[in-house]
Amino acid sequence: MNYEGAVYRPPSEAGSFILQVTIGCARNTCTFCTMYKDKKFRMRHMDEIMADIEEVHAYYGDRIRRIFLADGDALIMPTDRLLEILSALNRYFPSAERITSYGAPKDALGKSAEELESLRRAGLAMIYMGLESGDEEVLRHVRKGAAAAEIIEAGQKLKSAGMQTSITLISGLGGRKRLREHAVHSAEAISAMKPDYVGFLTLMVEQGAPMRAELERGEMELLKPEEVAEELELFLRHVDAEGCVFRSNHASNYIMLGGTLNRDIPAMLGQIERAREEGRFRSEQWRAL
Repeated sequence: MNYEGAVYRPPSEAGSFILQVTIGCARNTCTFCTMYKDKKFRMRHMDEIMADIEEVHAYYGDRIRRIFLADGDALIMPTDRLLEILSALNRYFPSAERITSYGAPKDALGKSAEELESLRRAGLAMIYMGLESGDEEVLRHVRKGAAAAEIIEAGQKLKSAGMQTSITLISGLGGRKRLREHAVHSAEAISAMKPDYVGFLTLMVEQGAPMRAELERGEMELLKPEEVAEELELFLRHVDAEGCVFRSNHASNYIMLGGTLNRDIPAMLGQIERAREEGRFRSEQWRAL
């Protein structure tokens, strides 16, 4: 395998065969992010991709169960090339349970319904997509490059094509000034998209992230654990996405929550209240991205 630079994947893809089909992120403008900053975006040559598939097959045979297409937005590739890659993966790993990838909102919107359906039929089962926030001001501030309405439309389009969707939100992304708006509008966006999965990370701003300068100038304040709890509570009280699997158990989170919306909302609100009363928040030294 010839991986180029640092390779990132969702936590749930920890045991997957990570196949780089693109290098870096095609947009890479988000101010909170340090991923892919050392890479110039490009699509890998098909012969390189096929060589990696053949090498992994030679080593593992048909024992691969999950496959993740990296880097930041594999869905941006032309559909015919993606179909060729999916065909090869199905041929070499017929027992694989699923194939997934990251996908930026505008990547999904840039493909027709027929293209997305063909990718789903070829085995691309789920797309991980960053909403980050449902609040327009927050999205503009962090230079997401897509409006909330566009992200919602992209999520709905993927679901209409039969693909599962896993959507990411970031607690604290609106700072103290936009705490309520970030929570409530994010809940409204998830309610409109009704994804299969939604996961919360909690904002951590690493050295090198453009947002770091805002923090150092005092233009933005990170939320304290109690404020993150308030934000999560607001989200859960406003969201309506029956059957969506909810997780707030990333290494960055102060509070570990997990359940299925809407059924488990009362239990998760109870966990938040107990964490507040007992001061049970993850210590800073144990938080990580």
